[in-house]
Amino acid sequence: MSTTPSNHTPYDAFLDLAAQRRSCRRFTSRPVTRDTITRIIETARIAPSAVNRQPWTFVVADNSDECAPLRSAILQAYPRPWIQSATAFIVCCVDHHQAWHRNDGKDHASIDIAIATEHICLAATALGIGSCWVCNFDAAIIATALNLPEGIEPAVIIPIGYPDTNAEAIYRPFARKPLNEILKWGKF
Repeated sequence: MSTTPSNHTPYDAFLDLAAQRRSCRRFTSRPVTRDTITRIIETARIAPSAVNRQPWTFVVADNSDECAPLRSAILQAYPRPWIQSATAFIVCCVDHHQAWHRNDGKDHASIDIAIATEHICLAATALGIGSCWVCNFDAAIIATALNLPEGIEPAVIIPIGYPDTNAEAIYRPFARKPLNEILKWGKF
């Protein structure tokens, strides 16, 4: 065992985790357990939200019989072949009535659910599970399947599963703008 102190700070660990997070679009058939999914959702539960309103609910569809109707609705709402390999889905729903609204009427529900969704994706990454944000889906199909009341919106579907590491597209390098293009000091 090394007695040399580690220079790897919590920031470094977080930066490594954030850099590892990818949009996974190919999963193995190994199921993600409900225990693991619960651990992942715990990170969304503690996510910040405007005025701490926490205007969210997370509905999971795994491969169980009880989740079959929702799983079917998800595959209908987003009919892309790749999504079928996910072993579970997390539907991130936001309640516009609970969300904080700024004085000018700006509804912060979308911001709040985005923060919670990324907490989910980072937690999944930390546990070796792949995830992907899906926002381009027919929300009405999901809302009907969940019998959502007015004001509650299915905002994001997160397919999850263990990544198929044989799918090179998952781990290919991706381009990011250099820091000097996105960081400004005191003026735009």
